Amino acid sequence: MTEATKALSAPDIYARKGGTPLVVLTAYTTPMAQIVDEYCDIVLVGDSLGNVVHGLPNTLGVTMDMMILHAKAVMRGVKKAFVVVDMPFGSYESGPIEAYQNAVRLIKETGASAVKLESGQAVAETIRFLVDRGIPVMGHVGLRPQAVNSDGGFKAKGRTQSERDIAIDEAIKTDEAGAFAIVIEGVAEDLAADITRAVKAPTIGIGASKSCDGQVLVLDDMLGLMDWSPKFVRRYADLRGIVSEAVKSYAHDVRARRFPSEKETYQVKVK
Repeated sequence: MTEATKALSAPDIYARKGGTPLVVLTAYTTPMAQIVDEYCDIVLVGDSLGNVVHGLPNTLGVTMDMMILHAKAVMRGVKKAFVVVDMPFGSYESGPIEAYQNAVRLIKETGASAVKLESGQAVAETIRFLVDRGIPVMGHVGLRPQAVNSDGGFKAKGRTQSERDIAIDEAIKTDEAGAFAIVIEGVAEDLAADITRAVKAPTIGIGASKSCDGQVLVLDDMLGLMDWSPKFVRRYADLRGIVSEAVKSYAHDVRARRFPSEKETYQVKVK
């Protein structure tokens, strides 16, 4: 591997605190990973694949096998970006030992560089356990999709003092436990800025604040592939519309016998 394509490491990411903002996108397939690798510092194999790839209503049905399958595909397409894989719901909550076993499996079977955990009140001990054993961990505070049932839906955080105190406390504990970066999702803008100032690790915002040390979006959302996207998403393309028009044209051509044409058909070669 040449210096020009040298892959980023967890210390490289950690050192970006307060520097040039980190660019992060999700990816779930090899072709998309090849594209985003050229421009991104971090590629996240998010459990959002449950929603955008498998049509699940939330991320709770995502399994370890699903994460491994997609992470393997992403790793085939990445040369320089730092690849992080979400630990799915149920794979780390019971304690550090279970979390370690599942994190080891994710890294061994996929070749990814790190895992991400949603940092609830009891997760700091688990993060420290993993970090002490050589597994880089990205934390996740604020709106936590895996807590959708206990939260009563996908709700922005930080609008009350109690929510602010909880989010800041979780972030600080995640930072002190050794996370190399922390995702802040769906919080009031000033809270994201406060968390960013309070922790040593770089923060990566999604529906948070431009004051964060980086930004992440779900690739399918920013490409306009989904029929609905959260408020915080900026659509950089309308691929859903483009694909729809392409399929419409194909259907018309097939029904009118305009496809395949002669140039798209194999002919017998005359000797």
